[in-house]
Amino acid sequence: MKNSLSDNLRRSLGENDGSDISLKRILENVDEQGFGLLMMVLSLPSALPIPAAGYSTPFGILFIVLGIQMLIGRHRPWLPQWAARRTMTRSSAEKAIGMATKWLGHIEKIVHPRLKWISSPFGSRFLSFVVVVMAALMTLPIPTTNTFPAAVIFLIGIGLSEKDGLFCLGACAVGVLTIALYSVIIYILITQGMEGVLHFKEWIKGLLGMGEAG
Repeated sequence: MKNSLSDNLRRSLGENDGSDISLKRILENVDEQGFGLLMMVLSLPSALPIPAAGYSTPFGILFIVLGIQMLIGRHRPWLPQWAARRTMTRSSAEKAIGMATKWLGHIEKIVHPRLKWISSPFGSRFLSFVVVVMAALMTLPIPTTNTFPAAVIFLIGIGLSEKDGLFCLGACAVGVLTIALYSVIIYILITQGMEGVLHFKEWIKGLLGMGEAG
């Protein structure tokens, strides 16, 4: 029986002994499943609306490293020592996966292997380019905006894990919208400063019906 995406995410964390989780341990747990599951795990803290201070910039750099590995054709991810030594608190990781489980339950109903281009060298290079661009956006020091590119990387990770080329194309389309959003945010930041960015964020929340939650 095929494991669910949530089960695979929890398995990547290893035994629940209450200790912090090193990225090296996560890599060892997902090694055979390649880049997709690793991207899902590492993007969760930034992709979800939970406190994750200090994650986005170093993890953005890490995703650039992973994207370059995909670009040159590696089949299994490798982490540099500075990244392998980093840790995630188990409580934060478990909380992130718990929040993601609801959405993954819906996503699992629509993802399945299709459009085999995703497994070709062209597919890998195309997706690596999108990952690198999203990762670069994550490293920008603009508060409250890193959720969007991290979410794109998370969605690409799902598509890679399930070998779903159509889902990956959908994730890339979200990536294009993210680039457009960042362009607007950067323009507002230059012309109106951070106060303008915060007002724009509240306006977006209002459009999405999230005004009361913000």
